[in-house]
Amino acid sequence: MRRFGIFLLSCSFGVLPLPLYASSTPAGLAVDTIPPELKLKIDTAAGQILSDTGVPSASIAIVEHGSIVYTHGYGKARLDPPEIAAPKMRYSIGSISKQFTAAAILMLEQQGKLSIDDPVSKYLPDLTRANEVTIRMLLSHTSGYQDYYAEDYTMPPMRVATTAQHILDVWGKKPLDFDPGTKWQYSNTNYVIAGQIVEKVSGMPLMKFLRAHVFRPLDMKAVWNSDVEKLGDTDAQGYVRYALGPLRPAVGEGKGWMFAAGELAMPAYDLAQWDISMMDRSLLATKSYDEMADAVKLKDGSDTHYGLGVFVRELSGHPYYEHSGEVSGFVSENEVFPQDKIAIAVLTNQDASPAAERIARQLGPILLGVEEAPANKAEEQALTVFKGFQQGRIDRSLFTENCNAYFSQQAVDDFHSSLAPLGTPSGLKQVGEDERGGMTFRIYRVEFPHSSQRLTITTYTMPDGKLEQYLVMPAD
Repeated sequence: MRRFGIFLLSCSFGVLPLPLYASSTPAGLAVDTIPPELKLKIDTAAGQILSDTGVPSASIAIVEHGSIVYTHGYGKARLDPPEIAAPKMRYSIGSISKQFTAAAILMLEQQGKLSIDDPVSKYLPDLTRANEVTIRMLLSHTSGYQDYYAEDYTMPPMRVATTAQHILDVWGKKPLDFDPGTKWQYSNTNYVIAGQIVEKVSGMPLMKFLRAHVFRPLDMKAVWNSDVEKLGDTDAQGYVRYALGPLRPAVGEGKGWMFAAGELAMPAYDLAQWDISMMDRSLLATKSYDEMADAVKLKDGSDTHYGLGVFVRELSGHPYYEHSGEVSGFVSENEVFPQDKIAIAVLTNQDASPAAERIARQLGPILLGVEEAPANKAEEQALTVFKGFQQGRIDRSLFTENCNAYFSQQAVDDFHSSLAPLGTPSGLKQVGEDERGGMTFRIYRVEFPHSSQRLTITTYTMPDGKLEQYLVMPAD
């Protein structure tokens, strides 16, 4: 659900890959029809990135020529008791779920039951400036509704059950972050509103609508609504790591928080079947696919590079649709190259990690046969906080109530024990910045003079200057 924000990491593979494991899975999920040399490249890239980042496992599915040609699990999907990752296992896909909510809206438009240019007030009149916000603005993140879940960890209020109506009553009735259509800002709130509209117009629960109109037609048999019930013992377990400390089971969101914005879990195989339908345009009308894939323009004419539930990107002249996803314990990445009939689905089971995106971005150029393009005054505070953690200290006046709750004594101890041995950083540099949920999101790179270890720090800063998030993870 949270849109994971690390987009500027480079890939460097200086260590041996994790062991690769074969697994016995049901027919239709385990697929291996690619040449040995391509398989070696894929397995090496995935294994090395897991080893670099320390993420416990990944499950991938590769589409070539419009068909699923390879699925594989790497590493351990569960640590205690240990269980090797297998293609049959489900992982939460987080915000990739938004594509399915967008598809539901477009199907209702095809049925003549709504228009994506309808004002939200036609369906939910009590929301802020609902007469000025259209459904298209919701699906393209240009509405101005503030994001209710921007952080890359689960805050205490989100560990208890909620309802979509509660989310709308709180975040859907706040003042907008900007005038509708004048800015792009990622917001999960948009999709909760869109999900409510689907249910209101269709007269059925969102998941029932998706099962009838999307999952069954595409033979996506293993899709799970993790917003209602946690994944089972035969699926991947989600994990969290405090700085460079040990992996620990992630605390999931309470029921209701992921509705329509990040509720789905599935094997990579099922996600690849959705990808094939996207490139073949086999499920929706042509007009609907055009609307989904057309990058929305702001009122000043600037390009958002985002359609309806998908980012619209290009790699070395090859256009593609992309989206990542994150919920507690899981990060995913999905890339579809419609003209090339290639797709890459990568699911991982540690939150706030760049592994899924790095694997996909490593595999894209390999499958396309192109060279990968190089990855294109809060630093002082970030460095001060970092050095404090190295000494086992935390100045809680710098943090919000949510962030202070994240930094339990266990978290502070793990930060201290894992960061202190690295010594004094030789440099901390900001490499990215964005606005999200009324906060400023920043990415930092940290290096050390006598170590090849490099770290990434991600922060969210409130308007009053307090830190709502401060996460540390391996960079490469």
